[in-house]
Amino acid sequence: MTAYQMLRLPRREMLRLRELNIQLTRWGPAPSAADPAVLLLHGWMDTADTFQFMIDAFERDRPLVALDWRGFGRSDWAREGYWFPDYFADLEALLDVLSPAAPMRLIGHSMGGNIASVYAGLRPERVRSLVNLEGLGLPATTPEDSPMRLRSWLDQIKSPPPPKHYESVLQLASVIQFRYPRFSAATAAFMAAAWSEPAGNRVKLRGDPRHRWSSPLRYQREDAVACWRQIRAPMLMLVGEDSAGGDFWRTVVPHIDLECILDAGHTLHIEQPLEVARRVERFLDAQQDQDAGR
Repeated sequence: MTAYQMLRLPRREMLRLRELNIQLTRWGPAPSAADPAVLLLHGWMDTADTFQFMIDAFERDRPLVALDWRGFGRSDWAREGYWFPDYFADLEALLDVLSPAAPMRLIGHSMGGNIASVYAGLRPERVRSLVNLEGLGLPATTPEDSPMRLRSWLDQIKSPPPPKHYESVLQLASVIQFRYPRFSAATAAFMAAAWSEPAGNRVKLRGDPRHRWSSPLRYQREDAVACWRQIRAPMLMLVGEDSAGGDFWRTVVPHIDLECILDAGHTLHIEQPLEVARRVERFLDAQQDQDAGR
């Protein structure tokens, strides 16, 4: 198996947050007033580890911290299941620990980008800047979808799903590379190790399989849009060439900087880490220069 060689080594710690043990991963120097921390928020069924490629591509060391959301990676699983507003509460509780007195810089991918964008509208005073990587929001639903969703949820809770097992990390890596053909063998192997843990003679995915349940509550896009309209922080959105729907954000957040990454899809920060890192650093440095000039 080809090994990915990390350039910036992570440091891990466990934080008790809202009655759950939440894994934090840090890179770079300790934060300071001149160089505050940046918080990274991963996507659905992912972990903080997979920001590694983008972080290694940064030109300079930065104080970076990422969490594994509840039920993902090395963080605790929630006994009562998962409700999306809990992610906003987890993020606020984490900001209370990391930056209680000053607004924080956020970078979120996919689900993490959606959480960060809604939160930036809910608490604009707590977000200094926002980078949204492919957190485009979900398709709109209709009331007619509700009966099916509720029936499905009632069926699911009767028999919780077992964790997904694979014969080895190597087998999982081959599955990942098949699903994401832009990934190199080394990238797929790193992802497989990040997403799995030993289970006897096999490996299983770290994420709680209940995340795959259909929610009994339908996604109401108009509610998310109402929150996005309240965003006041400088915002950079990066979308992959394969994606659609980013232009809608210009009508919702007029001050947004929306850019497309060529030869990339939903996992653009993994598929094109050098280009994504270049644009993210340019954005972060611009905000830092503004802060220094105040």
